[in-house]
Amino acid sequence: MLLSSIFLTTSANGVQPARHIGSMEPIISTENLKKIYRIGKVDVAALRGVDLSVQEGEFLAVVGPSGCGKSTLLHILGGLTPPTSGKVLVDGNDFSYMKDAERTKFRRHKIGFVFQRYNLLPTLTARDNIAIAQHIQGDGFNPHRFEAVTEMLGIKDKLGHKPYALSGGEQQRVAIARAVVCEPKLLLADEPTGNLDSENSQVVLTMMRTLNRDFRQTILMITHDAEAASVADRIVRMRDGRIIWD
Repeated sequence: MLLSSIFLTTSANGVQPARHIGSMEPIISTENLKKIYRIGKVDVAALRGVDLSVQEGEFLAVVGPSGCGKSTLLHILGGLTPPTSGKVLVDGNDFSYMKDAERTKFRRHKIGFVFQRYNLLPTLTARDNIAIAQHIQGDGFNPHRFEAVTEMLGIKDKLGHKPYALSGGEQQRVAIARAVVCEPKLLLADEPTGNLDSENSQVVLTMMRTLNRDFRQTILMITHDAEAASVADRIVRMRDGRIIWD
């Protein structure tokens, strides 16, 4: 995908969503995806047959009320929990044929996660919270990627700080840097602005938009906030475990 093929428009919250034009291979594909949880003697259907395709380089927002199944969908796409039935392919890999160790290795090299609560290690500085992701991946520290990501996210002057000395918005930007420093094929973000005020939310959304536009990062973002979703290329709406609008 060429950067020249990206057209910018301005959304209601001032963040510029992009439109990617041209042929792209799907990085996510699901077919009749179902997830049923057993609670006591009761079966609870979290997903009731989800068909979804996401193109490489796309920024997709999945929206819906609490309990609609969007977080369950993200956890399945990230290989964190298996589906009850149906098919899920991520970057051409079928999770149903992978053992736990294989899924763990796949996540380490192919998927970055951003969560609502940041999940930073409190005893480490911002620099070490980011760098540890490269060491866990096993490819060693890449100073050029580290420099590019921290500069783009505007946290170079905060790298010596521990999480308690950072604002919520700064902590989330460190968490995003940690998620993308290893150049994952897919970034999964679960309510990334859920703990932030409106000003910091817009900063984080702008940074995610820049990641998608300038770094060509594929992003799937879960959110209940329609304004946050408006920065995405495409919005999918869920209700009662199904996609009701795309």
